[in-house]
Amino acid sequence: MEEKCAFIAEEYSNLKREDLLYHLMKCDVIIYDITQHADQIDEAQWAVSAIHEEIDQFSGPKMFILVSTVMTWAMTKPADKDDPEIPFTEEHYRRRKAHPNFHDHIGLEKLVVKLGKTKSSQLSTYVVASGLPYGMGEHIFHLFFKMSWLGEVSQVPIFGDGSNIIPTIHINDLAGIIQNVIDHKPKSQYFVAVDDSKNTVEDIIKAITLVLGPGKTQNVSKEEIYLIQELTQTDIDSLLVNLRIDATYLKENFNIQWVSETGMVENIEQITEEYKQTRGLLPLRICILGPPAVGKSTIAERICKHYKLHHIKLKETITETIEILESCVLMEDAENDQSEAQEFLDTLKENMNQNGGRLDDQYVIRIMRDKLRTKPCMNQGFVLDGFPKTYEQAKELFTGDEEPEDLQSKHEKKIIPEFVFFVDATDDFLKNRVLNLPETVVEGTSYTPEQFLRRLANFRERNVEDETLLNYFEDLEIHPEHLEITSNDDNEYLLILEKICKKVGKPKNYGTILEEVEEKERQQAEQQLKKQAAERAEAERQEKEEAQHRDQCWGEWNQHLEEVRRQEHDLLESQSETLRNYLMRDVMPTLTQGLIECCRIRPDDPIDFLAEYLLKNNPEA
Repeated sequence: MEEKCAFIAEEYSNLKREDLLYHLMKCDVIIYDITQHADQIDEAQWAVSAIHEEIDQFSGPKMFILVSTVMTWAMTKPADKDDPEIPFTEEHYRRRKAHPNFHDHIGLEKLVVKLGKTKSSQLSTYVVASGLPYGMGEHIFHLFFKMSWLGEVSQVPIFGDGSNIIPTIHINDLAGIIQNVIDHKPKSQYFVAVDDSKNTVEDIIKAITLVLGPGKTQNVSKEEIYLIQELTQTDIDSLLVNLRIDATYLKENFNIQWVSETGMVENIEQITEEYKQTRGLLPLRICILGPPAVGKSTIAERICKHYKLHHIKLKETITETIEILESCVLMEDAENDQSEAQEFLDTLKENMNQNGGRLDDQYVIRIMRDKLRTKPCMNQGFVLDGFPKTYEQAKELFTGDEEPEDLQSKHEKKIIPEFVFFVDATDDFLKNRVLNLPETVVEGTSYTPEQFLRRLANFRERNVEDETLLNYFEDLEIHPEHLEITSNDDNEYLLILEKICKKVGKPKNYGTILEEVEEKERQQAEQQLKKQAAERAEAERQEKEEAQHRDQCWGEWNQHLEEVRRQEHDLLESQSETLRNYLMRDVMPTLTQGLIECCRIRPDDPIDFLAEYLLKNNPEA
């Protein structure tokens, strides 16, 4: 939930229109801003109409100010066809023609001007056509600031050729213009609020990325802008507009204390600082110190993961620098000074050959200072892991030839750690930890028993001298926090990280960005789908087994039933044999003769005749 601004006296939300009108009637000045949210157009139209209907009930004069957009000028034809670069001014406002998606805006502008002409002594109305706002939160340009600050793309995109000119205004200057309208109550009802710049989109994006990001841009097709989810249709239309317009009336009649009269490009350093402060995007600079094998890298990695900082380790930074120099030498790029890169690369390699693979402090300091001055470290911040190691290294890295008290106005102040944590443990604990490391981990590192003991002894000696590394930070009034490691348990590091987070505070960056949230949700969805698929497969397997079992049981039952039927048939056959023999021997001959006689005589009742014949001629009878 956003904090309430200090200048807000009362705040209302989700009011019914009759309730809103009640509060509006108590106001002397009513301002509606429709530049960013088109859904305010309907409400603003209702508000100015409803107030106008109550004009006879006013207790005193009222003022209605509509903050609109210069997009209502987007399709205006040039005043001079032979010279289309002549800018528009307020004098041409009756000829203005809006962008197709801003017809509602221009309709509201005309309504506001019209209603202010009926009883201007009671209700005065004004329209301020604002350029694309920038400053503080950056509004429409936030996408390019965010891309540059995050540094996740090597080239910031420019949609189209970037040659279109877009009118702009600093948000504070826009506020100053509105304040002048309130104070002076001018006769003119329509104003254009833009700065003096005639910057193209390319000029603006290049300026942003040079100060805040990788310093490189890439032209992409205009169609790709529609793939950017962060941009609304209003933003897209505004970024693609090409419009030259001057605010001549303001300059001639208003007294404005401009914050950025010359525009974004000329004031990009100031705009960038405002952006960082408003968004809370302040770098965190942390230094982790301590004896070898105490776990500095483990702690640094967890801090970097929690705060999204850059992990700066000496060996990796040197390797990275050499790789970058080698790639610069191979690249045929006019922007890269190949000769300078080649010279520095040769110097480093020669120095490493002379020192058995190590670099002199002067080169180490230069490499580390350049790393800390990179845009990612300056934007998000860093965690220095185990460097500097001595008082002199710290002085050269952070101070150079300046005294600590002279740093307030120096660039090096931006790379001096804000927080220093000294992680320590007893020598016996550290020795036991190293001795218990697997050989595969120790091999090829400085954690062999002899090397480790020498490094540990050197570290202890450096920290009993008068000018210790911790003393350097104390002189700068950066008081190191002492942390103690007493066990190899992972919970120990969790407690250490908890103490560090409590000291440092909340992250000062974008936090979990939308893409990460979506990726996490996607992974969870995939896991859920896999789980459901496994459950379905298991259910299908069980159902198949049950079906097979049923089929087997059914087959066995049918087989058993068939056997029973066969046995019954055999039993009946055996039992009927005697009866068949009796019939064939004693009954059938007499019955045959009876049938022959019946056919010969043809009695009226054959059945009765046959019965009497069998009765008379049956031997047994």
